[in-house]
Amino acid sequence: MAKVLVVDDEEELRASVERVLRRAGHDVETAGSAQQALALLRRGEYELVISDFRLPDRDGLELIRDVRDLRPDAEIILITAFANIPLAVDAIKRGAYDFLSKPFKRAELEVAVARALEKHALALENRRLRTELADRALPPSATIIGQSPALRRVLQTAEQIAPSSATVLITGESGTGKEVIAEHIHHLSPRREHPLIKVNCSALPETLLEAELFGHERGAFTGAVGRKDGRFAAAHRGTLFLDEIGSVSPAVQVKLLRVLQDGAFEPLGSTRTIRADCRIIAATNTDLAQAVADGRFREDLFYRLNVITLVMPPLRDRPEDVPLLARHFLRLYGAKNGKAIEGFSRAASEAVAAHRWPGNIRELEHAVEHAVVMCTGRTIHDDHLPDTLRRLGLGASPDADAPAITVPVGTPLEEVEQLLIKETLRTTGGNKQKAADLLGIAARTIYRKLGG
Repeated sequence: MAKVLVVDDEEELRASVERVLRRAGHDVETAGSAQQALALLRRGEYELVISDFRLPDRDGLELIRDVRDLRPDAEIILITAFANIPLAVDAIKRGAYDFLSKPFKRAELEVAVARALEKHALALENRRLRTELADRALPPSATIIGQSPALRRVLQTAEQIAPSSATVLITGESGTGKEVIAEHIHHLSPRREHPLIKVNCSALPETLLEAELFGHERGAFTGAVGRKDGRFAAAHRGTLFLDEIGSVSPAVQVKLLRVLQDGAFEPLGSTRTIRADCRIIAATNTDLAQAVADGRFREDLFYRLNVITLVMPPLRDRPEDVPLLARHFLRLYGAKNGKAIEGFSRAASEAVAAHRWPGNIRELEHAVEHAVVMCTGRTIHDDHLPDTLRRLGLGASPDADAPAITVPVGTPLEEVEQLLIKETLRTTGGNKQKAADLLGIAARTIYRKLGG
């Protein structure tokens, strides 16, 4: 189904074309003049415009120019009398796709419409593929959007340490771009021709994580039906990115410490020692120093990881980067969804700029994707933004609208944590990932704190 606009001052012809197109399953709107047509084009998207060459208030060449200005992606089919065929040919040179000479048969109309819509679909697909190819051709560093002083400091440090083999610990709230910085460091390093292997340590239970990192022999545990190399072996001569390192169990911490010390490890169920030359970049959104003080993280492993530390700034500390990131995601998801959206309205821009973005860049990306999907024109308005932004006062600080929690002095910290998590879950409608993003913790932490 396509959105088609039919323009003709002859009501009978206009209605006839509309009937044929509706029977074919298309969404059709009609206009009796160029002025009415342009008003409709300003309000909505159309894949195809079918118009009489001679209209009371415009001729075909002028209409082509106006349609191209308002809806550059729309295809145009002109209806013309036999005597105007030379003019119709000129119109095609100026951007019309085809023309039909009066009188035409229903089959001629159906064929012309099908071909025009096929061309429109191919053009959108080509644009999407070009965007994907361009993104793939860019190094990861090119996807780091921002010009704020806080981000520039991180990038300068990353570029300075990239040529070395030093272990790097990247800290920061969830959604601040820790993985992107890890990719940036790897791309600038001498190891860039070798793999960058990523492991989310919070996504796997202890046994599976150990097998995933170090590999295993057949029969090492239930379900180990064959021998498998681990991620350390796969990252040989490259970089291993360990995300959510703070969630690693004490048993796995011991093996990680040994690898960092001498580059050696044994796969599960094996006595053979393997050596892997890979650079370690770890990331966490938790306070590892506090975890060491609490006895949850090995002090010697912490200092092995903490050779170089990069602290990713939250988006609320990078206000000048929010519009740049929003436009980047608008181009990205506009291309993916085949929509030629030009930008944000003033109200939408103000809402995006005013919001504190507790979920950081990830929340902003999802908000723009939502807006692109909901947008039906060429501009994103504030009513296209997610409800969460409007519920928080269209960009007001979440602290201002969030329910307050009163806790008596002397309440055990564990109870306070559980109360805060439960209240945040109530606010997010039970969505644990959203609650985790708001609290700046991993979703796995919520499961652990609440007992599943």
